[in-house]
Amino acid sequence: MKFFYVLNGKSLKQFILVGVAAFFTAWFLYLENYVNVPAFSGKDGPKAVYKGEKDLAVSFNIGWGDEKAEPILDILKSKNVKSATFFLSGSWAERHPHIVDRIVKEGYEIGMLGYNYEDYTELEENKIVKDISRAQEAFRKLGIKDIKLLRAPTGHFDQKTLKVADRFGLTVIHWSIDSKDWTNPGVEIIQENAAKATKGDIILLHASDSAKQTAAALPSIIDDINKKGLKLVSVSEMIANATSSSKEIK
Repeated sequence: MKFFYVLNGKSLKQFILVGVAAFFTAWFLYLENYVNVPAFSGKDGPKAVYKGEKDLAVSFNIGWGDEKAEPILDILKSKNVKSATFFLSGSWAERHPHIVDRIVKEGYEIGMLGYNYEDYTELEENKIVKDISRAQEAFRKLGIKDIKLLRAPTGHFDQKTLKVADRFGLTVIHWSIDSKDWTNPGVEIIQENAAKATKGDIILLHASDSAKQTAAALPSIIDDINKKGLKLVSVSEMIANATSSSKEIK
């Protein structure tokens, strides 16, 4: 026995509408997962952002020294760079309030690099809490009360770090492009490493005295970014109003 299913005009119209709706739903979900802020995280816990969806963020770590930070600020000013993020250790900020004040006055974002330069993965939870609390107090005394970003001092973090940071209302920020300027490999190599940056990347640079070649490499790095037509934004601007996808971190 043969069976036939006959579609009348009304049924056919409903079928087409359902198909079109399904297509656009799938397309929307694809875009939602494609346009996001990639992050390291636990399965269901807080996340550490390392990349954005568009534009480009240049970030500088400072934990030691008083000779390299201001020349780098001079270069940013001369190159008309309006947005950059400086991750400062609390102990360094206490010793150099005039440089911290200049960073703020020139409109750059400040993130926290803990207080002491310690590997958070090697610390017990209560010691991480103490380090972050001490850093917050140091910045508070300098009149900076709205820091929302934390970078693990050595760059190493785990779920414990993410959970502690989350309790403080802080987002852990990593990076997607390491210039390796901290190894002093030569100005050209630093430039080549930074030149790998594309849309959405967060570049790691240093303004500590141990990074002796960063200032010399920086002008060309900025020129390359401008040639690519990428807009420089702060890390907070990059991650604002964006969803997150994650890679699990143990």
